[in-house]
Amino acid sequence: MTPELISADLKTVLRRLRLSRVLDTLPERLILMRQQPLAPQDFLLLILADEVTRRDSLAATLRAQRAGLDPAAQLEHWDPTAKVTFDRALLSELSTLRFLETHHHVALVGPVGVGKSFLAHALGHIACRRGYSVLALRTDAMLKTLKHARLTQSHEAELRKLLAVDLLILDDFALDAMEAPESRDAYEVFLERDRAGSLIVASNRGPDEWLAAFADPVRAQSALDRFTSRAYDLVIEGESYRTRLKPRAPAPTRPSPARG
Repeated sequence: MTPELISADLKTVLRRLRLSRVLDTLPERLILMRQQPLAPQDFLLLILADEVTRRDSLAATLRAQRAGLDPAAQLEHWDPTAKVTFDRALLSELSTLRFLETHHHVALVGPVGVGKSFLAHALGHIACRRGYSVLALRTDAMLKTLKHARLTQSHEAELRKLLAVDLLILDDFALDAMEAPESRDAYEVFLERDRAGSLIVASNRGPDEWLAAFADPVRAQSALDRFTSRAYDLVIEGESYRTRLKPRAPAPTRPSPARG
C-alpha cells in the first residue's frame, strides 16, 4: 500500500492525536503485514513502537544539543585505526554508565589531540540516549561565566545550572593557572558535583598536577581529594587524533572514456 492509498480520515485522526509521524513508516508496515500476517494487537504494537523509537531518538538529540555536545563525537564514529593507546576495557565499562549510577567521576588525561574531548563527548552522547541530562563546557568558559555572574548577582543561579545536570563534562581543565575567584569557583564546582552527580574532566595534565593551577592549595587539596578518590582514570597516549577529523576534498572522479 502506497502513502496515497492511506485514507484521509486516518491521516486526520493521526494528526489530531499528534501521531502524524506514524505515517512515515506506516506504508512499510502495511506491506509487512501483507507479507507476514500479524494479529491486530501485534500490528498496533509495531507501529506504536516505531513512534516510541522516533520520539526517544528525537529527545536524545535535543538533550545532546542542549548539552553542547559535538554531534560528530560519538563512539560509533571513533576511528579504530587511530594510533592511540588506552584501556579499552575501562572505556567499555564507562560506556555502561554504571559510573553515573554510582555518582563516580572520570578523569580523561593525555597530551594534546589524542581524543580526550572526543571520548568525553561520546560518553555524554550515551548518557543523553539513556535519558540523563548532560552539560559539556570548556573550563575557561565556565569560569568566565561564573566570574561575570558575580558582577550581575546571578552567581548562585549559574552554579545551580552546573549542579542540576546528571553529568557535567569539563574540557581543558588546569590548562592555565587560576586567579583567586576562579580558584574558589572551581573548588565549589568540584565539591558540589561530588554531592550532586558525576563529573568528567579532560585535561592535558594528570590529577597530581592540577593542584598547582589553584590559587588556594588548601581548598584545592580538599576538592581534588574527593574527586580523585572517586574517579576512574582513563589515560590516553599516542599520536594526534585530530588529523583524522580534518575535512578532506573528495577524490576526483575519473572521466568516462569517450565512446566512438
